[in-house]
Amino acid sequence: MQILVWVFDVLFISSLVGVFPLSLAETTSPGVCSEADRAALLAFKAKIVKDTTGILSSWIGRDCCEGDWEGVQCNPAGRVTTLAFQGPVKDSSMYMKGTLSSSLGSLPFLQVLVISGMKLITGPIPDSFSKLTRLTQLVLEDNSLQGNIPSGLGLLSHLQTLSLAGNHLKGPVPPSLGNLRNLGMINLGRNSLSGPIPASLKNLHLLQSFDLSFNSLSGFIPEFLGQFRNITFIDLSNNQLSAHLPISMFNLVSLSYLSLSHNLLTGTIPEQVGNLKSLTSLSLSSNKFIGHIPASISRLQNLWSLNLSRNGFSDPLPDVSNRGIPSLLSIDLSFNNLSLGTVPKWITDRQLSDVNLAGCKLRGSLPRFTRPDSLSSIDLSNNFLTGSISTFFTKMTSLQKVKLSNNLLKFDLSELKVPDGISSIDLHSNQVCGSLSSILNNRTSSFLEVIDVSNNLISGTIPEFSEGLNLKELNIGSNKIAGQIPSSISNLIELERLDVSRNLITGTIPMSLGRLANLHWLDLSINRLTGRIPTSLLGIKFMRHASFRANRLCGEIPQGRPYDIFPASAYAHNLCLCGKPMPPCRGKKQETSQ
Repeated sequence: MQILVWVFDVLFISSLVGVFPLSLAETTSPGVCSEADRAALLAFKAKIVKDTTGILSSWIGRDCCEGDWEGVQCNPAGRVTTLAFQGPVKDSSMYMKGTLSSSLGSLPFLQVLVISGMKLITGPIPDSFSKLTRLTQLVLEDNSLQGNIPSGLGLLSHLQTLSLAGNHLKGPVPPSLGNLRNLGMINLGRNSLSGPIPASLKNLHLLQSFDLSFNSLSGFIPEFLGQFRNITFIDLSNNQLSAHLPISMFNLVSLSYLSLSHNLLTGTIPEQVGNLKSLTSLSLSSNKFIGHIPASISRLQNLWSLNLSRNGFSDPLPDVSNRGIPSLLSIDLSFNNLSLGTVPKWITDRQLSDVNLAGCKLRGSLPRFTRPDSLSSIDLSNNFLTGSISTFFTKMTSLQKVKLSNNLLKFDLSELKVPDGISSIDLHSNQVCGSLSSILNNRTSSFLEVIDVSNNLISGTIPEFSEGLNLKELNIGSNKIAGQIPSSISNLIELERLDVSRNLITGTIPMSLGRLANLHWLDLSINRLTGRIPTSLLGIKFMRHASFRANRLCGEIPQGRPYDIFPASAYAHNLCLCGKPMPPCRGKKQETSQ
């Protein structure tokens, strides 16, 4: 979010390039669109075969500069200086389909080129873009562009912003990009780039934001990063970078955001990490770091998010005083080689929003937090916590997500008093007993989206479901639940994942299950269900996984995708299921697939 705001600010400022003072504008006639520029724009439009945004439908008439051509701005001489489309990334119905025309390289006065969030623009980045020598902003993010990044982009010496993120680009990062000495922001994230970070990028002394995340880059993090004195944002996460952290990186006193998570980095965190006095967010998760977490980390006065999870850090934790890391709001130390025993007081006594200490060998009762009202997310899973839960949620009025799975907690569901605003509860693999009606009833909050109480000792029946629930995931598998699946399950209209496997459920599969249009995961296996698999399930269009294994079902499997192409194992060990992918039903000839 921070980097997007920064980009938009830059683009807003750059859109003012070429605007003349008011007095000059009053005495100068509006520029009439250059015929050459108009032809280049229409050639671009011709390569877009479908435009659901409606932007290009405004490109009519002779004059592309009079303001009616959406996304186009000109200078007083009638030459196009800006071409900018920004599509809504999350709205899949808004897109352009086609390719980028090389004709855009024939707009010699273009300073800003933004074609972003159009989703279905494919093909390569035209080599002709290297002729746009006045360009200061090039943003082609969140499309479907393919091929290599043209090395000719290194000729755009005035470029200040380069973002090609969120495409399908492959190959190396071109060393020629090191020629862009005016570059303040480079974002090549969310592609399929490979190879090392080129040494030539050391020339980008004005760089403030550097994002190469979510690629397949290898090699080491270059030492020259420490020369970028103005840099505030570095994200190299989700690559295959290896070796130790360069010491020079810890000289970046302006650095605010650093994410190196999901790589193959090794060694220790040097004590010099305490020099990053502007740092607000540090994520080194999912690497191969070892050793102790350095005490100097307590000097990071502005740090609010610390994620060191899934490494090999060992005891002891640094002794952080009450004044250490005063801005801290979120901490994740999960899945290291830590044997904490109890949650340190410098964590429990602090006003935090997110606490993640999964797999830290915590023992005894659930911890008490001095400021429970500030907590929005807690993950204490995969520990050895015991006892009851009855008072744990007291005063946790802001809690949204809680994960206490894989512990030794022993309590009745009737003791579970969760805050009204909670959206996700994960208690799987404990010793929880009682009835589901304690947490699923007419008082269940509409905010609740995820319930996982699988692999416990829960008994009773599945309760009736009232309207207004917004559950997206319900996992009650591996318990001792009996009775039938109620037809009111159709009231869970938002449900995406349902797992009732490994219980004692009887009766038939309700026809109403087919009304759950959003369902994509269904597991009814290892129960005592009888009757047929209802054909109403064919109405669920996005089902990716279904298992009916080991019940007492009989009759023809619904003959339509995806049920007739699921593996036979999804239907095995029933009484008499037949039809694809099982053997043909008796007396009925099975069609062979074409």
